[in-house]
Amino acid sequence: MSTSDRQAHWQTVYTTKAETEVSWYEDAPDLSMVLLRQAGLTPDMSVIDIGGGTSRLVDALVASGQAHVSVLDLSAAALETAKARLPGAKQVQWIIADVTAWMPARQYDFWHDRATFHFLTEAADQQAYVRVLAQALRNGGKAVIGTFAPDGPERCSGLPVSRYDAESLQAVLGSGFKLAATCRHQHRTPRRSVQQFQFSTFEKIA
Repeated sequence: MSTSDRQAHWQTVYTTKAETEVSWYEDAPDLSMVLLRQAGLTPDMSVIDIGGGTSRLVDALVASGQAHVSVLDLSAAALETAKARLPGAKQVQWIIADVTAWMPARQYDFWHDRATFHFLTEAADQQAYVRVLAQALRNGGKAVIGTFAPDGPERCSGLPVSRYDAESLQAVLGSGFKLAATCRHQHRTPRRSVQQFQFSTFEKIA
């Protein structure tokens, strides 16, 4: 899928559905916050949320005193919704971009991705993601990546997905990243169905 097709898809999603109607909605990003803190995130560090959309993670990070937060998403509508919840949050940078084509202007201490990478089903897009991740994350930085588990859904938002366990995700990321932690998670959607996820934390090595 091209960048323009991806952007059109997600712009349509976020302009036709309320944030509480999408399957990935969660009231509070408790697991993401726990995993980031366990990986060593402190308030003075920089963190970017990839495919953040209307996620409440940025709200939680701002509320916890995080000094440097960036949120990247394809959909301008999604970012406007999130931005409207946080008027005056000057420590947040909002980035409208396709992560596979993004050229980061700085490096970050932490990279967070909940349910973006698994939408990249073509090898070229996966490799482009890994290249951007390597550029955007400093040496020793951590990436917390959540994807559908091997027994998770095969499709989401009308699109096919790739499913992973920690080992298969490590294989895609390659030798520049070292697996530091992993866990499974059951996400309950707004319609009360259960989706099987896996979250893995990787350290970028020099």
